[in-house]
Amino acid sequence: MTRRKNPLLYTTASVALVVLHLEKELRINRNKWSGAVSIGLILLLVTCGCADRSAKSKTVYQTDTAFVSTVVKKTVAAGAIVPRKQVAVKAQVSGIIEKVYVTAGQVVTAGQLLARIRLTPNAVSLNEAESALQKAKLSLNDARHEKERYEQLFAEKVVAEKEYNQYLLAFKKAEADLAAAVNNVQLIKVGASASGIAANEVRSTVNGVLLEVPAKEGNFVIERNTFNEGTTIASIADMKDVIFEGKVEEADVNNLQPGMDLTITLRATEEKSYRARLEFVSPNGVKEDGITKFEIKAAILLDKTDVLRAGYSANAEIVLEKRDNVLCIREHVLQFDQQGAYVEVETKPQFFEKRYVELGLSDEINTQVLTGLKPKERLKMVF
Repeated sequence: MTRRKNPLLYTTASVALVVLHLEKELRINRNKWSGAVSIGLILLLVTCGCADRSAKSKTVYQTDTAFVSTVVKKTVAAGAIVPRKQVAVKAQVSGIIEKVYVTAGQVVTAGQLLARIRLTPNAVSLNEAESALQKAKLSLNDARHEKERYEQLFAEKVVAEKEYNQYLLAFKKAEADLAAAVNNVQLIKVGASASGIAANEVRSTVNGVLLEVPAKEGNFVIERNTFNEGTTIASIADMKDVIFEGKVEEADVNNLQPGMDLTITLRATEEKSYRARLEFVSPNGVKEDGITKFEIKAAILLDKTDVLRAGYSANAEIVLEKRDNVLCIREHVLQFDQQGAYVEVETKPQFFEKRYVELGLSDEINTQVLTGLKPKERLKMVF
C-alpha cells in the first residue's frame, strides 16, 4: 500500500507562525475588537486550506493480477549418503597385528589378504595341546608295533584277516590323531596349520571399496566369539550401490509412498543433483527436539562415471503434490476473516469489492484458486 505525502504537518507549522505574528500585532493595536476579528478570519482561512489539502490527500493501493501457472508443493529431508551393504571384517584369533597389506579407499576382491596376526598363545592351551601331541605320538608307536606284529601273523595265516584289520584300523586312527595334534599345536602357536588353515590371516569376504582400516601394525586385537564381537580389521562396501537415509516431519509423511522420485543434492557438490527413488518409509516415528520424524530410504540412481563417498551430507527434495496450468494468486493479496479467505477485486481504478475465494494447493508463494476469480483480474495487495 502506497500513500501520497500529507501536507498537514507543513500547514500546521504555518498556522503557528501566523498566530504568533497576530499576537504581536494585538499588543500594538489598541482596537482589540478589530484585532480579534482579524485573527478569526485568518484562522478560518487557514482551517479551510487544511481541509482542502487533506481532502486532496488520497491513499493509492498497489495491485496484482490472477495468473495461470503450475503449483508444486515440496518438502526437504536432511540426511546422508550410505552404502546399502557394509561389511565389517573381524579378527578370528587374538593377537598382535603383524602386517597390514591394504589402505582405506583401495578396491579389494573376496578372498584378498588384508592383514596378518601374530598370535600370543595362551600358556595353558599350548601346554594342553603339546601334551595331547605327545600322547598321540605314543599311541601311534604302540599302534604301529601291533599292526606290524599282526601283519606278520596274518601273512603266516596264524590269525584271520578280520582280526588283522582291527589293528590296521587302529594304526590309521592313531596316525590321524597325531596329525590333528600337530595341527592344533601349530594353530595355537602361529595361527596356521600344516594342512593350509591360516586363522591368523584376515581376508576380505566381499568385493568392494575399503571404507576404513582401523587396524594398525602393532595393535592388539581380540577374536570374534559368542561373547565378544571382536576387533574390526576393515570395513568394506560396494560404493556403486548407495542409498540416501534421512528423516521427514510427521506433517509430510502421509504424502510419501515407495516409488516416488526424489532429487538429491550434496553439500560437497551443490552444482550437481542426483535422481533417487523412494524405497522405505519407517512406520515408527522418533521425537527429535520435540518434533516427531520418520526415517526414509531412497536408492540413488548413479551413472557409470558417478563417484560418491560414504557419509556425504545430503538433502532430498520430494514433490508431494503438483497442479499444472491452474489459476493462481500470490500470497500478498490474500486476506482472511471468520467466513474464510477473500480478496479485494478492483472494479474501477482504486475502487475494490470484497470477494470470497475457494483455495487449493499452495507452495507458500503462489496459491491455487478453485472458484471466485478469473484470469487477469486485478487484486489489491495488502502487504
